[in-house]
Amino acid sequence: MAGILLLVLGILYLLVASRGRSGTYKLAAGVAAAAALLLVWGNLAVGFIGSEDNPMNLLYGAVLAVGLIGAMLAKLQPLGMARAMFAAAATQFAVPFVALLIKQPELTMGVLWVTVLNTIFAGLWVLSGWLFRRAGVAGVELGR
Repeated sequence: MAGILLLVLGILYLLVASRGRSGTYKLAAGVAAAAALLLVWGNLAVGFIGSEDNPMNLLYGAVLAVGLIGAMLAKLQPLGMARAMFAAAATQFAVPFVALLIKQPELTMGVLWVTVLNTIFAGLWVLSGWLFRRAGVAGVELGR
């Protein structure tokens, strides 16, 4: 499963990175691919919310869907990709709160750790968005 995951994300990275000329665009694509890889891998291995068998972990599919649909709508253009990554970050940050509303568990240290973990992942999506934005602004300044 890990090999398939690495292959698919590697191909997606190559597809996205080949659209950009700048190193910043390629770095942004790399950060987004790494965030997606770690998100899927972590959920398959141990799960972020409870165990890997917890159905609340399926909510993380929304993060990937938002990023992928946003990238398609942006036609891989840097400023549109930035918006897609910021939307993925917001979705990532919202997942544990949606899960709390659905399941309504006791508030424990586990809930705090899930929130911290999601904040770190949202930070990866924000970093990718910031890099895409920077690549887009640099492209506009150069007349691309």
